[in-house]
Amino acid sequence: MEAERSSAGIATSAERRPLAKSKTPSRILWAIFSVILFFVIVSISVVVIFSFTHRTTKPVLQIVRLTFQNHQSSQMNQSAFVDKSKNTVTYHVTSPSNHTTVVLFDSKNGYVCYKPTDQNACYLRKMDDWDLENVQISFNLSEHRVNQLLLQNNQTKYYREFLGILPGRQANAGTLGEAIQTLCEQTSIYWVRKGDGPGKKRLIYLCIDICFPSNVCLSVCFYYLPD
Repeated sequence: MEAERSSAGIATSAERRPLAKSKTPSRILWAIFSVILFFVIVSISVVVIFSFTHRTTKPVLQIVRLTFQNHQSSQMNQSAFVDKSKNTVTYHVTSPSNHTTVVLFDSKNGYVCYKPTDQNACYLRKMDDWDLENVQISFNLSEHRVNQLLLQNNQTKYYREFLGILPGRQANAGTLGEAIQTLCEQTSIYWVRKGDGPGKKRLIYLCIDICFPSNVCLSVCFYYLPD
Protein backbone atom coordinates (compact mmCIF):
# COMPACT_ATOMS: atom_id res chain seq x y z
CA MET A 1 0.00 0.00 0.00
CA GLU A 2 2.75 2.38 0.89
CA ALA A 3 4.57 1.36 -2.25
CA GLU A 4 1.52 2.30 -4.31
CA ARG A 5 1.31 5.72 -2.62
CA SER A 6 4.99 6.44 -3.17
CA SER A 7 4.72 5.43 -6.79
CA ALA A 8 1.65 7.62 -7.20
CA GLY A 9 3.51 10.54 -5.60
CA ILE A 10 6.41 10.05 -7.93
CA ALA A 11 4.03 9.95 -10.89
CA THR A 12 2.30 13.14 -9.73
CA SER A 13 5.57 15.05 -9.31
CA ALA A 14 6.70 13.77 -12.67
CA GLU A 15 3.50 15.15 -14.21
CA ARG A 16 4.03 18.57 -12.59
CA ARG A 17 7.55 19.10 -13.81
CA PRO A 18 6.67 19.77 -17.47
CA LEU A 19 4.19 22.45 -16.35
CA ALA A 20 6.92 24.26 -14.43
CA LYS A 21 9.19 24.07 -17.41
CA SER A 22 6.47 25.39 -19.73
CA LYS A 23 6.19 28.62 -17.72
CA THR A 24 9.87 29.49 -18.25
CA PRO A 25 9.64 30.20 -22.03
CA SER A 26 6.53 32.36 -21.46
CA ARG A 27 8.38 34.49 -18.91
CA ILE A 28 11.31 34.90 -21.31
CA LEU A 29 8.97 35.95 -24.13
CA TRP A 30 7.25 38.48 -21.88
CA ALA A 31 10.60 39.86 -20.79
CA ILE A 32 11.76 40.23 -24.41
CA PHE A 33 8.47 41.85 -25.39
CA SER A 34 8.73 44.28 -22.46
CA VAL A 35 12.27 45.29 -23.45
CA ILE A 36 11.24 45.81 -27.10
CA LEU A 37 8.21 47.86 -26.05
CA PHE A 38 10.39 49.99 -23.78
CA PHE A 39 12.84 50.82 -26.57
CA VAL A 40 9.98 51.58 -28.98
CA ILE A 41 8.46 54.05 -26.51
CA VAL A 42 11.83 55.68 -25.88
CA SER A 43 12.52 55.96 -29.62
CA ILE A 44 9.14 57.58 -30.30
CA SER A 45 9.67 60.03 -27.43
CA VAL A 46 13.09 61.03 -28.75
CA VAL A 47 11.71 61.61 -32.28
CA VAL A 48 8.83 63.74 -30.96
CA ILE A 49 11.13 65.84 -28.75
CA PHE A 50 13.65 66.33 -31.58
CA SER A 51 11.01 67.38 -34.09
CA PHE A 52 9.44 69.82 -31.61
CA THR A 53 12.83 71.34 -30.78
CA HIS A 54 13.68 71.61 -34.49
CA ARG A 55 10.44 73.41 -35.23
CA THR A 56 10.80 75.88 -32.40
CA THR A 57 14.42 76.77 -33.15
CA LYS A 58 14.01 77.09 -36.92
CA PRO A 59 12.80 80.57 -37.99
CA VAL A 60 9.36 80.61 -39.51
CA LEU A 61 9.46 81.47 -43.17
CA GLN A 62 6.65 83.84 -44.02
CA ILE A 63 6.56 85.29 -47.51
CA VAL A 64 3.48 87.33 -48.40
CA ARG A 65 2.86 88.99 -51.74
CA LEU A 66 1.23 92.42 -51.77
CA THR A 67 -0.34 93.59 -55.02
CA PHE A 68 -1.34 97.20 -55.56
CA GLN A 69 -4.52 98.47 -57.21
CA ASN A 70 -5.58 101.94 -58.27
CA HIS A 71 -8.94 103.55 -57.59
CA GLN A 72 -10.48 101.74 -60.59
CA SER A 73 -9.48 98.37 -59.05
CA SER A 74 -7.17 97.53 -61.94
CA GLN A 75 -3.91 95.89 -60.95
CA MET A 76 -0.77 97.99 -61.15
CA ASN A 77 2.54 96.72 -62.48
CA GLN A 78 3.94 96.50 -58.98
CA SER A 79 4.07 93.89 -56.26
CA ALA A 80 5.89 93.50 -52.96
CA PHE A 81 7.17 90.34 -51.30
CA VAL A 82 7.37 90.48 -47.51
CA ASP A 83 9.80 88.02 -45.91
CA LYS A 84 9.70 88.40 -42.13
CA SER A 85 12.27 85.65 -41.58
CA LYS A 86 14.88 87.86 -43.30
CA ASN A 87 13.36 91.25 -42.37
CA THR A 88 13.10 92.25 -46.02
CA VAL A 89 10.49 93.73 -48.33
CA THR A 90 11.21 93.35 -52.05
CA TYR A 91 9.33 95.40 -54.64
CA HIS A 92 9.11 94.49 -58.31
CA VAL A 93 8.15 97.56 -60.33
CA THR A 94 7.51 97.51 -64.07
CA SER A 95 7.40 100.80 -65.98
CA PRO A 96 5.02 101.56 -68.86
CA SER A 97 7.95 100.90 -71.21
CA ASN A 98 8.16 97.36 -69.75
CA HIS A 99 11.39 97.88 -67.79
CA THR A 100 11.42 96.14 -64.40
CA THR A 101 13.34 97.27 -61.34
CA VAL A 102 13.76 95.36 -58.09
CA VAL A 103 13.82 97.53 -54.97
CA LEU A 104 14.99 95.74 -51.82
CA PHE A 105 14.39 97.12 -48.32
CA ASP A 106 16.66 95.23 -45.93
CA SER A 107 15.79 96.38 -42.41
CA LYS A 108 18.09 93.79 -40.84
CA ASN A 109 21.20 95.43 -42.29
CA GLY A 110 19.73 98.90 -42.84
CA TYR A 111 19.99 99.27 -46.64
CA VAL A 112 17.83 100.07 -49.65
CA CYS A 113 19.05 98.57 -52.91
CA TYR A 114 17.81 99.30 -56.46
CA LYS A 115 18.46 96.76 -59.22
CA PRO A 116 17.23 97.46 -62.78
CA THR A 117 16.91 94.02 -64.37
CA ASP A 118 18.25 95.22 -67.71
CA GLN A 119 21.43 96.70 -66.21
CA ASN A 120 24.54 95.17 -64.71
CA ALA A 121 24.54 97.49 -61.71
CA CYS A 122 22.96 97.95 -58.30
CA TYR A 123 22.46 101.24 -56.49
CA LEU A 124 22.67 101.32 -52.71
CA ARG A 125 21.86 103.72 -49.90
CA LYS A 126 21.25 103.52 -46.18
CA MET A 127 17.73 103.33 -44.81
CA ASP A 128 16.17 106.29 -43.05
CA ASP A 129 13.27 106.51 -40.59
CA TRP A 130 10.70 106.82 -43.37
CA ASP A 131 11.96 103.60 -44.98
CA LEU A 132 11.76 101.74 -41.68
CA GLU A 133 8.20 102.97 -41.15
CA ASN A 134 7.09 101.66 -44.55
CA VAL A 135 8.76 98.31 -43.93
CA GLN A 136 6.95 97.99 -40.61
CA ILE A 137 3.61 98.75 -42.28
CA SER A 138 4.28 95.95 -44.77
CA PHE A 139 5.12 93.57 -41.92
CA ASN A 140 1.86 94.47 -40.16
CA LEU A 141 -0.15 93.84 -43.32
CA SER A 142 1.47 90.45 -43.79
CA GLU A 143 0.51 89.46 -40.24
CA HIS A 144 -3.13 90.26 -41.03
CA ARG A 145 -2.92 88.29 -44.30
CA VAL A 146 -3.65 91.34 -46.43
CA ASN A 147 -2.51 90.61 -49.99
CA GLN A 148 -4.10 93.45 -51.97
CA LEU A 149 -3.89 97.18 -51.41
CA LEU A 150 -6.26 99.69 -52.94
CA LEU A 151 -4.71 103.12 -53.46
CA GLN A 152 -7.15 106.03 -53.45
CA ASN A 153 -6.07 108.74 -55.88
CA ASN A 154 -7.71 111.49 -53.87
CA GLN A 155 -5.71 110.46 -50.78
CA THR A 156 -2.43 109.34 -52.32
CA LYS A 157 0.53 111.69 -51.90
CA TYR A 158 3.09 111.96 -54.71
CA TYR A 159 6.71 112.96 -54.23
CA ARG A 160 9.92 112.99 -56.23
CA GLU A 161 13.29 111.95 -54.86
CA PHE A 162 16.70 112.49 -56.49
CA LEU A 163 19.56 110.09 -55.89
CA GLY A 164 23.04 110.98 -57.07
CA ILE A 165 25.21 108.05 -58.20
CA LEU A 166 28.79 108.09 -56.93
CA PRO A 167 30.66 106.38 -59.78
CA GLY A 168 33.94 106.19 -57.90
CA ARG A 169 32.48 104.57 -54.77
CA GLN A 170 31.64 100.91 -55.14
CA ALA A 171 30.34 98.98 -52.16
CA ASN A 172 31.86 95.77 -50.86
CA ALA A 173 29.14 93.15 -51.32
CA GLY A 174 30.63 90.92 -48.64
CA THR A 175 29.72 93.42 -45.92
CA LEU A 176 26.12 94.11 -46.99
CA GLY A 177 24.29 90.96 -45.92
CA GLU A 178 22.86 87.91 -47.65
CA ALA A 179 19.82 89.57 -49.25
CA ILE A 180 21.80 92.19 -51.17
CA GLN A 181 24.54 89.70 -52.05
CA THR A 182 21.91 87.45 -53.65
CA LEU A 183 20.21 90.31 -55.51
CA CYS A 184 23.45 91.84 -56.81
CA GLU A 185 25.45 88.68 -57.41
CA GLN A 186 28.29 89.31 -59.90
CA THR A 187 27.08 92.90 -60.25
CA SER A 188 28.76 96.20 -59.44
CA ILE A 189 27.18 97.99 -56.47
CA TYR A 190 27.36 101.80 -56.43
CA TRP A 191 26.58 104.05 -53.50
CA VAL A 192 23.99 106.77 -54.02
CA ARG A 193 23.00 109.74 -51.90
CA LYS A 194 19.99 111.99 -51.80
CA GLY A 195 20.36 115.34 -53.54
CA ASP A 196 18.49 118.32 -54.92
CA GLY A 197 18.59 117.10 -58.51
CA PRO A 198 20.97 117.06 -61.46
CA GLY A 199 20.72 120.75 -62.27
CA LYS A 200 21.15 122.03 -65.81
CA LYS A 201 24.48 120.40 -66.59
CA ARG A 202 23.51 116.80 -65.88
CA LEU A 203 20.77 114.54 -67.16
CA ILE A 204 18.48 112.22 -65.25
CA TYR A 205 19.72 108.68 -65.82
CA LEU A 206 16.76 106.60 -64.57
CA CYS A 207 13.41 107.07 -62.82
CA ILE A 208 11.42 104.49 -60.84
CA ASP A 209 7.82 105.09 -59.80
CA ILE A 210 6.97 103.09 -56.70
CA CYS A 211 3.96 103.17 -54.36
CA PHE A 212 3.94 102.15 -50.70
CA PRO A 213 1.28 100.83 -48.29
CA SER A 214 1.34 104.20 -46.53
CA ASN A 215 -0.54 105.57 -49.59
CA VAL A 216 2.54 107.43 -50.78
CA CYS A 217 3.88 107.15 -54.32
CA LEU A 218 7.47 108.14 -54.97
CA SER A 219 9.28 108.87 -58.22
CA VAL A 220 12.92 108.00 -57.58
CA CYS A 221 15.24 109.56 -60.17
CA PHE A 222 18.95 108.82 -60.53
CA TYR A 223 21.70 110.99 -61.95
CA TYR A 224 25.48 110.81 -62.00
CA LEU A 225 27.51 112.97 -59.68
CA PRO A 226 30.95 114.17 -60.76
CA ASP A 227 33.86 111.88 -59.91
